Amino acid sequence: MGPRTLEVADIFRTHGPAWRLAQRSHLSLGQLKVMSAIEQCRTAELGGHVLRCPDCEHDQVSYNSCRNRHCPKCQAVAAKRWLEARQADLLPVDYYHVVFTLPAPISDIAYYNKAVVYGLLFEIAAETLTTIAADPKHLGAEVGATLVLHTWGSALTHHPHVHGIVPGGGLSPDGKRWVSCKPGFFLSVRVLSRLFRRRFLEALEAAHHAGKLRFFGEHAGLTDPKAFARWLAPQRKIEWVVYAKRPFAGPEAVLAYLSRYTHRVAIANSRLVAMDERGVTFKWKDYRDTSNPDKPRHKTMTLSADEFIRRFLLHVLPGGFHRIRHFGLIANNGRKEKLALARELLNVVPTVAVNETNGEEPKDEPVRPALVCGHCGAQMIILETFVRGQAIRGPPLDRGNP
Repeated sequence: MGPRTLEVADIFRTHGPAWRLAQRSHLSLGQLKVMSAIEQCRTAELGGHVLRCPDCEHDQVSYNSCRNRHCPKCQAVAAKRWLEARQADLLPVDYYHVVFTLPAPISDIAYYNKAVVYGLLFEIAAETLTTIAADPKHLGAEVGATLVLHTWGSALTHHPHVHGIVPGGGLSPDGKRWVSCKPGFFLSVRVLSRLFRRRFLEALEAAHHAGKLRFFGEHAGLTDPKAFARWLAPQRKIEWVVYAKRPFAGPEAVLAYLSRYTHRVAIANSRLVAMDERGVTFKWKDYRDTSNPDKPRHKTMTLSADEFIRRFLLHVLPGGFHRIRHFGLIANNGRKEKLALARELLNVVPTVAVNETNGEEPKDEPVRPALVCGHCGAQMIILETFVRGQAIRGPPLDRGNP
């Protein structure tokens, strides 16, 4: 076996105690919980199982996962479970990928107002899509969208944006026709951008008037309505980034994309290169480097351990905040009926049955470790289960020596 892969958990275990002590007055309870969960994930701290392979008699200990949504090791199973529930929602039409991004000044105040600003990002992006799509000058149909929130750039900087997966068409206003968009073209990006900017700034101004925004440091003066209005004015003149990619190559490509994006965290363990006296080195993509279009933009960056932890914790979401949401004809309320109507109009029959849930995301359920022997592939059996903090009694006794 090769050397063990570096993990975020290793960085937290090595440098976390000193970081927590130095930043104790600046860390939220949510950030502390995330650090603790990642440090304890798949260790004896969370309990686990003693397993035995009945074929080759190989024994092993399997520790429980923390199941925290910010943990790089716990998202694969959650993504698989979520995708299985989404398969039956796919329609036999082209799907488009649309991204709505907040400009840097708005991102700055979003960090201290995550629930409000991230919530507006979802609501206004969905409103923009459904409003423009419903306009007869553009599509004239009710569309659906799955929006996924990402708050990071490749270098772990704070960069809030939502990825939208949208079917290329929708239901006519009378519900009697399926209206398809033009081949290879969903909606005008320029029109989407202008409406998104106007509606977001209106909603942000309303949130300020309602006293829902907080300001600190260099932005502390923005609590004054006049100062906030002056600060907001330039944001109405700059271009806001909204872009749409070409359609996916079939439903399988949509699911493959969703599997990479829905449960992604700020940085995957696979991007970590080294942790040494210089700090933490990781791989990133420099999207601004256009000097050589043929040259890969993959680079490495080294941050001090403290700065790496700080950047990682920038992306801890407020408790109970849903990072995946569905709107329009695939909104949780009415999804089953509208998708059935869409299939009827498209002359297709659903092939997969799904269990409907009322929540934005499926509830996390205890995930049993993969009980497959790494030596021979046989199904392993559980000899012993131990709970949090319970010491393992010892290696299982040999069958010949009870």
